[in-house]
Amino acid sequence: MIAINSHLLLEQLKRKIFDVTSVPPCRQAIRGWPPTRVSDAKIPETQLCNLELEAENELILVDLTDDGFMDTEQDEVTQRLDKTFKINVVEEGGAEANRLTLSLPGRTTIQELKTNVYYITNIPVRHQEWSGWPSGCDNDTNLAQSGIEQTHDFVMRNIADRASNNSNLLANTEVVTVDSESSADEFEDATDFNNSEYIFSDSPPVQSLNRHLIPNNTNDETSGSTQFVDNYKQRFGEPHPDFFVGSLESALRLACHKPAKERKLLAVYLHHGESILTNVFCDHLMKDEAIIQTFRESFVLYGWDMTYESNKDMFLSSLTACINSNASLTARNIKLDKLPALMLVGKSRLMGRQTCEVLSVIYGNIGLADLQSRLIETTVMYEEQLQVEIREENERAARDQVKAEQDMAYEETLQADMAKEAAKRQKEAAQAAERKRIESERAEEDARRESISLVAKQSLPQEPAEHEANISKIRVRKPTGDFLERRFYTRNTLQDLLNFVAANGYLIDEYKVISSWPRRDLTAIDAGQTLESLKLYPQETVILEERF
Repeated sequence: MIAINSHLLLEQLKRKIFDVTSVPPCRQAIRGWPPTRVSDAKIPETQLCNLELEAENELILVDLTDDGFMDTEQDEVTQRLDKTFKINVVEEGGAEANRLTLSLPGRTTIQELKTNVYYITNIPVRHQEWSGWPSGCDNDTNLAQSGIEQTHDFVMRNIADRASNNSNLLANTEVVTVDSESSADEFEDATDFNNSEYIFSDSPPVQSLNRHLIPNNTNDETSGSTQFVDNYKQRFGEPHPDFFVGSLESALRLACHKPAKERKLLAVYLHHGESILTNVFCDHLMKDEAIIQTFRESFVLYGWDMTYESNKDMFLSSLTACINSNASLTARNIKLDKLPALMLVGKSRLMGRQTCEVLSVIYGNIGLADLQSRLIETTVMYEEQLQVEIREENERAARDQVKAEQDMAYEETLQADMAKEAAKRQKEAAQAAERKRIESERAEEDARRESISLVAKQSLPQEPAEHEANISKIRVRKPTGDFLERRFYTRNTLQDLLNFVAANGYLIDEYKVISSWPRRDLTAIDAGQTLESLKLYPQETVILEERF
């Protein structure tokens, strides 16, 4: 049994456990925390009073070994995700008929539950006020994580019907407003569920609103920015300026790293929850429609909470990395009684190069008229500086346009020349191919003629001697006027004569063989007849005529 003050830290509890058990804090793993506070119970700086503990609690100590430690609380939540929860909702002031029973899986978020109730009762989420939830729940918490039993009773009030009694309700109950992610037309500015079990107690304590907009030890700039915007809306309500959500680098890129005519100023809003100026600045100045419109038209607005030193140091490092060390030093040196403040950052020329600089700092101890005047004054000054850059950009764009047109004309000429050259090469290639084809055909034809001539020559009968009997002397006049002569036996056939002509290169399918008297085409008659029967002896002259 260990008795400890609830305002002490978790690490102090671990030291007391060490005194009793001799288990060093580095080896202590404690189980048995409320399901909704498992993650907080892993942070040594967490106060015990923030862990939703009873006056007496039974916790389990595990001495860590090299094998590690199983997070059984998280396992329990995981198992509850797929279980069915029976949710009983009674509308306060309503009849028994207004009692609702919903069966929902453990994965259902509180926002989804409230939306389902809206679909059934037509009571918008912004008018729903709930009691019966454990502490620490918000709209993103699902039923498995919330810590409720699988069958749980809630009371829901329609605050639209009880507007006149709001002050009494706030005096007697602890109502925590949680940001709603519902659509603008149905769920905008949602008033969320009560954050305590006051329905089951007589006089629950009233907790003050958190002064910080970003939790301590935030290690991610984008996550911190998201929480800043959500908590700002929840704390200060509507209307409010439009804050950029994301990293400082992204906001700076959107505002400053653009062409001059598209450029804006970056307004860095530095918040501090402990400053006495915060409420007046946010509830009065930042809600003014003229201020909001000025931010929307001429600035990218980025907000950060400097309440916690850890978050302040991280943001100052980001200022150094994204802008310069002077910006970080400027923000660091702003006193608490001057916060909140606005640092106006723009991209200006310095020593021949462009860089982002802090152009103006507006402190929180300023009136509405002066704030509007300072914003407009800085905007006008910045726009005057930009006019020089805009003119230079326009001149550069004009030069680039002329150069682009010249390059295009050159490219078109080059493409035309290349097309002509390609056409010329294509034509030459076609001509070469045609020549090659003709030469190939000619070679084939020569080979064919030579083959025919060779066959014809081999088919010729033996030429008789001049003194032999029964011979015929045939003279063949060529188209050139020259003559071919040969002796044949009279018994030789006309085919032998035609073979003689072909053997000398005059193919019968190209030339006719004409006898002089009577005139006749010897290639058109039966080549098997003898020279004697054709009266082609003792001598005869025939003429070669080219066929057409």
